[in-house]
Amino acid sequence: MTAQKWTPDILQTPTNRAIHLEQRRAQLHPIVDDLRRLAREMKAEVGEIERLPGDLPGQPSLRAWHTLRPLFKAADDIEAALADLIAFNARYQRSYEELPEKREEKRDAKRQRKELAKGVQQQIEASPATETNSGGDKSRFDDVFNGLRKGA
Repeated sequence: MTAQKWTPDILQTPTNRAIHLEQRRAQLHPIVDDLRRLAREMKAEVGEIERLPGDLPGQPSLRAWHTLRPLFKAADDIEAALADLIAFNARYQRSYEELPEKREEKRDAKRQRKELAKGVQQQIEASPATETNSGGDKSRFDDVFNGLRKGA
């Protein structure tokens, strides 16, 4: 893979993404280490510089911080880039490899629930209906309902 350029179609497999990530780590970690070493050494050098004529109290340390901050930030940004590559790998896996499987599982579960509900509905329809007011029960309550009908 080192002779070829990385392309989106190559990065679609988990193995190739892992190789890509390890190659980038191998490239960027030495750069981060070098930048941090250089920044610490520059901080020590700047700390040894005497006050310049006309400096106010605290101005030398503020000037040193202002001057060195981009160097420390460069190291932080490269580390953040590595973290972003790791996040990309995880998000790609969740969004494009695992999501279709999860959706298929949900469809299967929904299909099973529908079949189960359909089976229960058929059992309900097939079972004999029992009426509480059939035959003798109806005549037993006729006079109560007749009285209610007359008063209404």
